[in-house]
Amino acid sequence: METFTRQSFDAETIAQGLLTGDGVVLLKDTFPRERIARFKACLDAETEAGVETGSHFNQSEEEAALQRSIWFTRLVALDPGIADLVEDPMIVEAMRRFLGTEFVMGSLCASRIMPGFKGQQPHVDYPYWDIYRRDTFPREINASFPLNAQAIILIDAFTAENGATALVPGSQHMLRYPEPADGFMDCCIRLTGEPGDVVLFNGAAWHCAMPNASTASRMGLLVEFLPKFVKPIEDMLTGLDPAFLERASPVMKQLLGFRYPWPSTPPEPPMSYMRPPPDHIHTPFSPLRRA
Repeated sequence: METFTRQSFDAETIAQGLLTGDGVVLLKDTFPRERIARFKACLDAETEAGVETGSHFNQSEEEAALQRSIWFTRLVALDPGIADLVEDPMIVEAMRRFLGTEFVMGSLCASRIMPGFKGQQPHVDYPYWDIYRRDTFPREINASFPLNAQAIILIDAFTAENGATALVPGSQHMLRYPEPADGFMDCCIRLTGEPGDVVLFNGAAWHCAMPNASTASRMGLLVEFLPKFVKPIEDMLTGLDPAFLERASPVMKQLLGFRYPWPSTPPEPPMSYMRPPPDHIHTPFSPLRRA
C-alpha cells in the first residue's frame, strides 16, 4: 500500500493510483494522536451498549451487536469536531482530483468491531454494491471513471489480529462483484495502520472487514465520497442540528450537497462555457497544514 505524508503528499499521484493503480493509499499521521484519543473516548462510550448498530452487509442481530455503528447526525450531536475530520486538506484535495471539485459525502459513520466479530463477505461499495444484478446498471458500465471513494479514519490501530480491512489491489479495474473462484483470501492485502492514519480506496475494489480475533474492539470512521450527481446513501440532513449548518464551512456545505441542490435549473446559461465559471468555495490548500 503506497504511503504518503504531508511532506510527500501529491493529489494527482493519489488520484491516479486510486483509479489505475492498486486502488488504495495510506495517508500517514494525518491527525494528532491526542485529538483522535479524545474522539475515541466519546465513541467508545456511545457504542458500549451496542444500541446504535447496523451494517449494510451484516444484518443479523448477533452481527449487529458485534459491529456497532454511529451515523452522521448522531456523530455531530456527540461532537461536531468528529465531522470536521473529513475536511482535512489532504483528504479534500485528493477527492477533488478523483471525483471532481464539487464531490459530496454519501455517508459518515463510526464503526466499532467487537471481539468475536466474524468478518464480512468480500464486496464492493455503493453505488456498485449490487452490480451482480448487471441488467439493472447502464449498458457498458466500466471502471474508466470513478463513482465512489472510501476513506477510513483510524481511531484505533488496525492490525491483522483485530480484523483490519482486507482489499485486493487492482480489483477495481474489473468492476464486478467478487466471486468464490476469485480466491479473495489468496490475493488480498490488509489495510493496517495507526490511530490518526487515513486509508483512501476506490469503492469498486474488492474488500471486507476481517474477523476480530483480538480481545479489544477496533474503531474507525468510515466515509463515503461520491461525485456530485450520485444520490448519497445516508440521509445526513434530517435531524441534523441547525446550529451545525449555520457554522458549517463552505467545504462541509459542499459535502452535504448544498452546491448541487435538487430539483434545480442549469447553473449557467447554455453558452456560459465560453467564459470560466466562478469558483465560490475553493479554499487555499496547503498539505503541510496539520488538522
